[in-house]
Amino acid sequence: MKVSDFMITDVISVTGDTTLKELLKKLVNNKIGGVPVIDEENHLIGMISDGDVLRYIQPKGTTIFDAISLVMVSEKEDFTEKLAYTLDHEVSTIMRKRDLKFVYADEPLERSLRIFSKHHFKKIPVMDRDEKVIGVISRGDIIRFINNELIK
Repeated sequence: MKVSDFMITDVISVTGDTTLKELLKKLVNNKIGGVPVIDEENHLIGMISDGDVLRYIQPKGTTIFDAISLVMVSEKEDFTEKLAYTLDHEVSTIMRKRDLKFVYADEPLERSLRIFSKHHFKKIPVMDRDEKVIGVISRGDIIRFINNELIK
């Protein structure tokens, strides 16, 4: 079995200049947890997930250490304050850019399984041999196939 047998070809993606607000709308409207980030020629430049967004918008407190004692400084941000000024930030500021994993459509499915197992990703971009994103494959796609086709 090949990756192309399982991949979704209707790829939902964003570009690096997509705002977090636009990204969140896209994730919610399509009921998905992440998307590839592509350039104008459909080349993969990053990945972004709902988890990346949550980690980014999480309010942070400040801790200061001195030589004698631990002093907590109350500079906690309110969640809504943090959210208000981060929604206009671009996806490129928080997307995963390094160590991107992908598979080619003509590769055996087992390559996807190894990536899912080793890196705990939920979704992997699928490329053609011109390095353009042509699909995605998810853990759910594989699990559905196993349930619907292999378990009798």
